[in-house]
Amino acid sequence: MRMNTTLVINPKGGSGKTTIAVNLASRFASENIATTLMDYDPQGSSLHWLRSRVPSAPKIYGANGAPGRFGHLRSFEMYVPPQTRHLIIDAPAGASGILMQEMIERAHCIVVPVVPSPIDLHATGNFIRELLSVARVRMGEIRVAVVANKVRVSMPAYQPLLHFLGTLNVRLQARLLDSDVYVRACETGIGIFEMDPHQTLAERRQFAPLAEWVSGEDALRIAPHETTDHEVTQIRRVSF
Repeated sequence: MRMNTTLVINPKGGSGKTTIAVNLASRFASENIATTLMDYDPQGSSLHWLRSRVPSAPKIYGANGAPGRFGHLRSFEMYVPPQTRHLIIDAPAGASGILMQEMIERAHCIVVPVVPSPIDLHATGNFIRELLSVARVRMGEIRVAVVANKVRVSMPAYQPLLHFLGTLNVRLQARLLDSDVYVRACETGIGIFEMDPHQTLAERRQFAPLAEWVSGEDALRIAPHETTDHEVTQIRRVSF
């Protein structure tokens, strides 16, 4: 069985790349699937999350893909165990050039999170156009999906996002509404699929289509014009 590599990327900062990457990793690990989380960001947010996990949590291997200092053995830190079935790559903001090519070359599927605001849509739109021009993407060797993050259907930029994706024939794979549950999970080194199901039911239902698409199950297809009750119901913000 081959290793499936998922790149979570958006050059625009603040789109929620790390949140999506760590929750994908924890989802697969909680299903006893050998999973590696590779952090290309020099800030190391994903690896910090990984170090904060309790020893009893499902095992997730860590790899550091961030460009190293001169003389630094980067290849050693980028080691991925051969038993890995899902490799999740958390890309840094502002990624470009050779570094971006390196990440894309590894990928089987690419997840682009976007916050539906006019500024984010403009920046992400240009990036998606560039991404779709990559030869392996054009040939169908790399699948591409977009995740609308921190979204409310009533947001003014939400409908323009759907229209834009429709013109590019790019899938809107999931809609993740703003919830403090993600913040709490990231702060404690766990994912939403490792928390109490009764407290994370809405978040799990929103995130599941993305995990299924990444794993190739693709059990739930979401066309840009479609909605379901669980996707558009506002989550009550809570404090911990």
